[in-house]
Amino acid sequence: MSSITDLIRKEIENLSTDATRTNVGTITTLADGVAKVDGLSKVMFNEMVEFPNNILGIALNLDEDSVGCVLLGNTSSLKEGDEVRTTGKLLSVPVGKALLGRVVDAVGRPIDDKGAIDSDLSSPVEKIAPGIIPRKSVDQPLQTGIMAVDSMVPIGRGQRELIIGDRSTGKTTIAIDTIINQAKINKQGEKSGDPDFRAVYCIYVAVGQKNSNVARTIKILEEAGALEYVIIVSAPAADNPANQYLAPYSGCAMGEWFMENGMDALIVYDDLSKHAVAYRQISLILKRPSGREAYPGDVFYLHSRLLERSARLNENSGNGSLTALPIIETQMGDVSGYIPTNVISITDGQIFLETDLFNKGIRPAVSVGLSVSRVGSAAQIKAYKKVAGKVKLELAQFRELAAFSQFESDLDASTKARLDRGARIVEMFKQGAYSPIPVEVQSAIMWGMQNDFFDSVAVQDIQRAVESLKEYLSAQGKEACDEIYNSGKLEDSTAQKLRVAFEDWKRTFA
Repeated sequence: MSSITDLIRKEIENLSTDATRTNVGTITTLADGVAKVDGLSKVMFNEMVEFPNNILGIALNLDEDSVGCVLLGNTSSLKEGDEVRTTGKLLSVPVGKALLGRVVDAVGRPIDDKGAIDSDLSSPVEKIAPGIIPRKSVDQPLQTGIMAVDSMVPIGRGQRELIIGDRSTGKTTIAIDTIINQAKINKQGEKSGDPDFRAVYCIYVAVGQKNSNVARTIKILEEAGALEYVIIVSAPAADNPANQYLAPYSGCAMGEWFMENGMDALIVYDDLSKHAVAYRQISLILKRPSGREAYPGDVFYLHSRLLERSARLNENSGNGSLTALPIIETQMGDVSGYIPTNVISITDGQIFLETDLFNKGIRPAVSVGLSVSRVGSAAQIKAYKKVAGKVKLELAQFRELAAFSQFESDLDASTKARLDRGARIVEMFKQGAYSPIPVEVQSAIMWGMQNDFFDSVAVQDIQRAVESLKEYLSAQGKEACDEIYNSGKLEDSTAQKLRVAFEDWKRTFA
């Protein structure tokens, strides 16, 4: 009995009667997925805030007398007067290889009916980008498998290359092709057993798209056998603006995990125009002052702090890389719009897709004049650099001459030769969707073009010739292609083997 009394006495002595301060507030107004909360005096910017029924919010507006929070998830159960608490944490998402092959929402919860994600790793959604010292210059190629891109606007690991163009010009197709090509290279590298081989893991962020489009993308990746290397983060058009605003940052956090752990990753943001629109919605509801085109003043910071997180790190910082392919939709080809100019100034080059070219059947519709890569030939293997050096200039000259030649009836021989070569290059670059070409085969085809093997082929037969040549190179010309693949160079001996293979192919094709 005395032991119970002693225990009670001890508890009473230890009882603290001091007033403890917990940071609790109440909802004052609630509308369109945004809550104004009163009483959260200790809340921090971007902090996770806990609402009833385990609903989370993020503190975005810190006013003098209230806090503006965007809500994540279904908010129908909330009402004015509900109690809100601070958590002292930043919003985090699960990361790691366990997410590969899965479809998740903006906060990393699975939405593909394949069960829970087996990952105990997590990373904050918002993070400061690596500084100058941990970075390294970009010189490793990231092949897209698209000849027009790999030859004229090469992309390197750790680069940010913008894909820009009007609606329905094949922007997503270029990104999906690149992901499929990484999966093919990954499988080829794993099969070879090369200890120096580095796989590229992909993250595809779909912002503000129709669910049917996302489902189609998943099906294409599945059929191509690429889904096992891809994480899909989806915030569809039906989702609330807060999820659409967060999705790219969540995808970036997942990609950063690979980069920080010495691996290579590729992230596609499809697309950042819709991301900016979602942020504008949130900002206007939060009563933030609007500026040009009704976007808030920090819309540049919105995308710069996201894209700056892509980098190639040096050996001391893990030697990983995160390559970004943001997509921007233009209106009537206007690259001088607010969001396009913002993102062009943040990225390291852009692939501009022209509606006119697309409608003429030139697909991918890459504009030679407006597309540029600020990394350039540093991100090409030596063999490709050797054969693709002049092609951009030749194509640009062709486009210029073609515009003048329609007014000229009598052309001199050199002009005619340039026009013929340009027309053949245009046909050679035409490529079907979701059929990336290995870099060694691309190098061989480009070598054939530079060495006049296509000159006797009629322009309308060039595409058929390229298809026939691809089949021939994968069989009889395999030795030369393997030499290019293994060494990355185009030696004289390899060129001689290519010459023999091309002459042989020419006879069969004729």
